[in-house]
This record gives sequence, C-alpha cells and structure tokens, in this order.
Amino acid sequence: MSNTAEVRLGELDAALDAQQVTPQLAEELFAVVDVLDQQPALRRALTDPGLEPDARGAVIDALFGQRISPATVQVLREAAGKRWGSASGLAAALERQGVRAVFINAQQASTLEQVEDELFRFSRVVDADGALRAALADRSASLTARRDLVSDLLTGKADAATVYLARRAVAARTRSFELTLQGYLTLAAAQRDRAVARVVVASPLTGEQYERLTGVLGRQLGRAVSLQVVIDPTIVGGVRVTVGDEIIDGTVSGRLEHARRQLS
Repeated sequence: MSNTAEVRLGELDAALDAQQVTPQLAEELFAVVDVLDQQPALRRALTDPGLEPDARGAVIDALFGQRISPATVQVLREAAGKRWGSASGLAAALERQGVRAVFINAQQASTLEQVEDELFRFSRVVDADGALRAALADRSASLTARRDLVSDLLTGKADAATVYLARRAVAARTRSFELTLQGYLTLAAAQRDRAVARVVVASPLTGEQYERLTGVLGRQLGRAVSLQVVIDPTIVGGVRVTVGDEIIDGTVSGRLEHARRQLS
C-alpha cells in the first residue's frame, strides 16, 4: 500500500472515530457497501474525479440522506471526498470502517479480545479443511448460501460479532476468505494498539512460554503484541515469528535448510 493510500485510510479512520460509534453505524456502513457493490454506476459517480467533492456529497444526500444516520452520512461523505484509485476502492475503504465499527463496539463491550481470538481460530479451521475452504470460495454457489454455511458452523459457539464478521469475509474482498479475515485481524489488533505476530511452533505453547514470547516480542517492537499461534509439526522444534514483512526463523527445519543452502 502506498503512503498516500495509508494517509487517506488514516483520515477516514479519524472520521469514523469522531462519531459516536454504535452497532447501527456498523450495520449502515455495511449496507452502503452492499449497495455500492451492486451498483457500478453509483460507485463510478461517487469516485468520479471530474465531480467536485460537494457534488458527490449532494449525490450521497439525495440517495442516502433519509435512509441512514447523520453519523454514517458523514463517514460516507468523507470517503467519497477522497480519491481511491478505482471505483471499488471506495467500497473497500467503507468496508474497513464497518469492520472497525464492529471492533469498536466489541471493545466497548469488553469482548474485542475474544472476538479477535475466535476469528483467528476459525481462520485456522478453514485453512486446515480443504473442503470447507473450497465451499466458501465456490462462486457457483450464492453468497447467501456460503454465508449461511459460516453461520451454521459458528452460531452458538462464538460471539455474535465473530459470526457477523466471518459472514462478511465470505465476500473475499481481499482475494480470498483467509486473506480478508487476516485483514480483519490486523484491524482488531490495531484497535487494541497491538502489533500482530504470527508464531509457528511444532507443538502448543505453554502458558509460561506464551507470556515469555509475548514479553520478548513486545520489548523488541516497543508495543504490545497479539500472538497468532500456528501449530506445524514439520518444523520439528523452535519457533518462527513473522511480524509484517520481517521473519525471525529459529526453527530446526529453518536451520537445516540454511545449512543445506550453505553446502550446495
């Protein structure tokens, strides 16, 4: 992502944070995203660089002003006033704010950590089950049917916010269900002011190991860390940590592969 895009997203984040974030606001943002996804002409109108921001705002007021809350209108006007590089970029930016709104409400309810953990665990279930992964990605099946599959798997077993966001992720705005869900998890960690560290180990961490690794990484990064622990027996032993683009490989398999390359 370019620095310019990051700045625009940050400005839109601030626009949402300036509102009173309620469950209604989250639902309305997602409803607007769905309308934009279904109406290419509307997407083009709201991202037309030939239209002044005030003109785009007038379109928003005419179409949505009486149907959504003033807070949602304000976020939508802020988003439409920026250039996103493509017509679909506006919908993606608003989807981000819908996800953030769900997380803000979860944080207010003291359930954000639970929701983040449940989303990560479900992402691992999908990743490990080829048939389920294929079913969620099957575009020959309706989006509603695929979302209902997620509901069947999670309802009654996870927080309502977890179910809601997992259903949203089926649309796979970021290329696949797994990558879309990973994007959600990054936003959840950011909402808790944490970095995300993906940790691959051969066997489950004990509570002491988890706390020690969290502390070490937190000191190295200068901020609190959310660990996403993945069990992979093929690494034999040790730990592989990925934070953003940086990989710290202390696994036995990693050291053996390094030695093999040195000898070849």
